[in-house]
Amino acid sequence: MNEIKVKIPAVKASSYTIKIGANILESLWEQIDSAFKEHNKFVVTDSNLVSAGHLTKLIGQRDIETYVIEPPGETSKNINTLTSIIEAMEKACLGRDTVVIALGGGTVGDIAGFAASIFKRGVPVVQIPTTTVAQADSSVGGKTGVDSTISKNAFGTFWHPAAVYIDVALLDTLDDRQFRAGLVESVKHALIADAKYFDYLETNIDAILQREPDVLEKMACFNCRIKASVAQADPMEKNQRRMLNYGHTVGHAVESASGFDLLHGEAISIGIIAAGLIEIEMGLAKTDRLDRVKSILKKLNMPTTLPLALTKGQILGIIRMDKKSVNKWPKFALIEKIGRIYRQNEQWAHDVDQQIVEKVLDKLYE
Repeated sequence: MNEIKVKIPAVKASSYTIKIGANILESLWEQIDSAFKEHNKFVVTDSNLVSAGHLTKLIGQRDIETYVIEPPGETSKNINTLTSIIEAMEKACLGRDTVVIALGGGTVGDIAGFAASIFKRGVPVVQIPTTTVAQADSSVGGKTGVDSTISKNAFGTFWHPAAVYIDVALLDTLDDRQFRAGLVESVKHALIADAKYFDYLETNIDAILQREPDVLEKMACFNCRIKASVAQADPMEKNQRRMLNYGHTVGHAVESASGFDLLHGEAISIGIIAAGLIEIEMGLAKTDRLDRVKSILKKLNMPTTLPLALTKGQILGIIRMDKKSVNKWPKFALIEKIGRIYRQNEQWAHDVDQQIVEKVLDKLYE
């Protein structure tokens, strides 16, 4: 038998810039056009962003190929929408000299990033996040994907953006429920990486809820530094990046089980409480720490218990299908104290006995 060894050269190191400000949307097109002079532009957004006037603010009267996701939100985050975007790009005769511009929240960013990663084997994507969850988390780090009929992000790639532009003034048009739910990712970042940031959130919660621009900008800087440092250390989620899944293993299962009636942040809030209860069961925490976490989540009007309509069996079934599962059961990110992730034997996610998780789920109905 003959053998031929093929050497694959290492991926060239690269970087991208995150720009943060208030009321910068109208000035962005010239910056994007200058950075991608040789590229055709293709915008992906959704009908909410069109209705809010954000698409017009971005492109003005320019004739730019655009795909508008309808209906907006998680229900459109599927393979059918992805296929429609790819085919729209083909019908526009676009090629590998294209840059995709994602104007929207986490759903838009995830789908547009995924489309960019597979169109003609990959074109650059620029992220312009417009929601609290996207500005805090999903626009940075390069995770893309769409949901299957069974679970979240069953299909996806790692495809880092070419640039990220965060305009905190765009959060003014979010409804209160969406705004508050998106703040849960900020709480998560503070819990896993920065105790001073957690203090800042507690101290400035009223200003945050009043959407004061200077406070929102400071939050964006905190969030992006945390997310970027972790993604930079582990871009393909081999180990350290698993810390970003804090609260998400149970949270994603709850979100899927609810049929996405619960917003992402609302489900992750429940997942964070689940993680806290797991930590207590494993001797990593006392109840006073969880009380403090629960307090800030309640100030955000986030749920901290499971809806009775969701069964324990449903949630466990989805957890077993988690995309990070090995032998049908995932590892869990945990914290040892506020601001510090729990690490053991250089691992950032850990085995948790299924019986502990079942016990915790029972407590979440109380």
